[in-house]
Amino acid sequence: MTKGSEKQIVVVTGASSGFGEMTAYALADAGHTVYASMRGTSGHNADKVSAAKDYAIKNKVDLRVIEIDVVDEASVAAGIDQIFDEAGRLDVIVHNAGHMSFGPAEAFTPEQMAQLYNINVLSTQRVMRSALPRMRTQGRGLVVWVSSSSARGGTPPFLSPYFAAKAGMDSLAVSYASELARWGIETSIMVPGAFTTGTNHFAHAGQPDDQAVTDAYLSGLYEDVPARALDGLRSLEPADADPSAVAQGIVEIVNAPFGKRPFRVHVDPSHDGSEVVSGVADRVRAEMFRRIGLEDLLSPIEQASS
Repeated sequence: MTKGSEKQIVVVTGASSGFGEMTAYALADAGHTVYASMRGTSGHNADKVSAAKDYAIKNKVDLRVIEIDVVDEASVAAGIDQIFDEAGRLDVIVHNAGHMSFGPAEAFTPEQMAQLYNINVLSTQRVMRSALPRMRTQGRGLVVWVSSSSARGGTPPFLSPYFAAKAGMDSLAVSYASELARWGIETSIMVPGAFTTGTNHFAHAGQPDDQAVTDAYLSGLYEDVPARALDGLRSLEPADADPSAVAQGIVEIVNAPFGKRPFRVHVDPSHDGSEVVSGVADRVRAEMFRRIGLEDLLSPIEQASS
């Protein structure tokens, strides 16, 4: 833990793999108490539970695995309750759970799109509604949202359901920021670029259900698009691109002093333009708040605990 930083009680959603797993381990290594949340702790993710326990013992860190299925409200409530029961408080939420899809937008059914929104957007609302009533009484807290450069950067075709969901999540994060500021709860948005290796994000991407529409695209005018889109993304990524930089970026956010945490952090080795567009959007937002007399909502105000 860096000098001057405080030990935090942290929950990381979607911590069975990828950025979530890396972040949970990195935060534990930094000296925090980390609840790595995932579904299937007694089933398909039982090996992840065992590995985390072994790591915690070997490295003398406080890394705990907790059962939370972010698309199940009862599971979310039970998991958040368990954290408060065991730790007495919750200081940091890391919204990481998400799922990617790849294919022509038209070929995804509305039900599939709803499912992607459920995982990527509505999941965060379930966690917030369960945790915030108690976090607000603490008078201090932090919510880290793992967004995507796709929300505002260069967006190649055939990833639209995921891009739309991530844009929705990013917009929700921005709105929550001002609504939590007077409660002393900070917001930081981590924006990873398209890391095509080092995580299972692309490998486990969902496919559209409407095969006839998919075939209409891929057997004709758009036959070349999937390979060119994915190969193009890979070509933009430097050989030394390391997804663990996202986890380390989140550690730096959590370790920063209250009131000094950045609103948005980009970790995008490909430089797809998201940082430029987000910079403009965030400045416009700040100026709007000043014009309407709500400038104080741009920064958190620490409250006395009740």
